[in-house]
Amino acid sequence: MSMASFQEILIVNLPRLGFTVALLFALAAPPMAWADDAAQFPIIADDGNIIANHSVSQDLVVRIEHLKNIVVAGNPAGKVTLYEFYDLNCPYCRRASDDIDELLQSNPMLRLVLVPFPVLGIPSILAARVEYAVNRMASSENAYKFHRTVYQGRGTVDDKRAFAAAQSLGLESVELRKIANEDTFGTVMKEHLRVGDALGIQATPGLVLGGVVIVGYPGKKALTAAVNAVAKCGTVMCPR
Repeated sequence: MSMASFQEILIVNLPRLGFTVALLFALAAPPMAWADDAAQFPIIADDGNIIANHSVSQDLVVRIEHLKNIVVAGNPAGKVTLYEFYDLNCPYCRRASDDIDELLQSNPMLRLVLVPFPVLGIPSILAARVEYAVNRMASSENAYKFHRTVYQGRGTVDDKRAFAAAQSLGLESVELRKIANEDTFGTVMKEHLRVGDALGIQATPGLVLGGVVIVGYPGKKALTAAVNAVAKCGTVMCPR
């Protein structure tokens, strides 16, 4: 059973489980197991290492577009779409968020699709519930502002910190808490996890760009080069 499968259990049952029992579920989850960490394309990360990546079918990419609880930022009709599967407690996702925001500001043809992927424990799931409510209540623009706001500061992102970020944007707390506690959250997020599992995303951030999954964050320079390559020739690395 993959990590995503165990996480499905936790996402659905967390509101009904005591904290200790839920924590045991999380600790009992086996490590993510995949065939290999091979790199189909020799994408050189900013640290000089080749980062794991692999091609995926267009059908799988289309499944991302059909997910609920995703946020579109940047140019909705952009030529290049970058999908980011992220966890609000992933430090690499935090760093990527700053870099991707700069890319959005400098590249008017870039479309970003944010896909919540809470796989790092109970605080991430609790925060993701709040984020689910924000995405239901707010415009895409304000949902993206929440995404950027919740990453500010240090420490664990949990429901309290997520609620504070939402309230800073003027979202009404009673309605927010009501939606955050809906059972539909579990159904929606299980599908996020299933799609991520099918894509072979075994670390956050998991990026999908030009039909290629990049497992982990390659850094700003490498990501910018990949985005530019997709704009030019439709894939993350143009033929020489």
